Amino acid sequence: MALGWHSLPFEDLLELTRRAEALGYHAAFVDGDVSMIPSRGDADVLDGHTVTTELLARTERIEVSSIRLVHHWNTARLAQTLATLWRLHPGRVRLLVSIGGQGADARFGLPQLSPRARIVWLDEALDAIRALWRGEDVTRQGRFVKLERARVRPTPGSEIPIHVAGQGARLLRVVAHHGDAWDVNLPPLPELVARAAASLEGHCKEIGRDPASISRSLWIFARPGREAEDPRVHDEFRRLNPWFRLDAATLSRAIAVGPPGECRAWIRRIAGTLRLDLPVVDLSGLEPDAAAAALEALAPRKSPIDSDS
Repeated sequence: MALGWHSLPFEDLLELTRRAEALGYHAAFVDGDVSMIPSRGDADVLDGHTVTTELLARTERIEVSSIRLVHHWNTARLAQTLATLWRLHPGRVRLLVSIGGQGADARFGLPQLSPRARIVWLDEALDAIRALWRGEDVTRQGRFVKLERARVRPTPGSEIPIHVAGQGARLLRVVAHHGDAWDVNLPPLPELVARAAASLEGHCKEIGRDPASISRSLWIFARPGREAEDPRVHDEFRRLNPWFRLDAATLSRAIAVGPPGECRAWIRRIAGTLRLDLPVVDLSGLEPDAAAAALEALAPRKSPIDSDS
């Protein structure tokens, strides 16, 4: 399950993550690296890595992740931070990484770079992180990653899975070269995912990698109990996913709505169609009580044919 956009205070995030763990959810995603979100005003905008660490410490089984953005981090420090987190919570950590950013990052002195430049940075960073995790003394003089005999201990090797989020051809090339998993940054529409998957397969073919070796995760906007044609649901989706420009008919095919049993069954079907290893129910933007009810309605321990009561 996912709870993004820094819309909930920590106490609610903790309660919902514990509830998700009790209900059998495999992983919880909270919002990641960010400097400022102007729309939040004076409300809390919590650091994603700190929240992730605290949620892991206060739960027992569930994985907890939040996205890392390369221009927020020194590469060796990022490698060390994840290696340390894995040492403290083995088996419950993954590196979910991409290139996103916003104009407000400039207020923190973070670099303002084109998407193409950030992709180069990501490629250089993941190459160096892999080497650091293998225990090597790493020297790099890249365009963005400059290290001189950097070393990280402990050395997790290849145990920490790397998930790269993206959809465009250049980012998918990074997935092919470095990713254990592709976080599919698309709505769950077969025609869109198929095009991106074909691009990924082409990049894999170029380097002799089996694309089946790369697992898939995808966030599915979920509002159980609501109707697909409800304009308020569409408004929520567009507000929280402004980068996806879908007309009303297409959007109705891309969201998990309806009675809970039907909603769970739809998620299972679309996960099979898109070959998702980890479908993530996206509950971002919901108030705590509504998010808790949705967690109960979509709990993985329930069968798709369970009653809706």
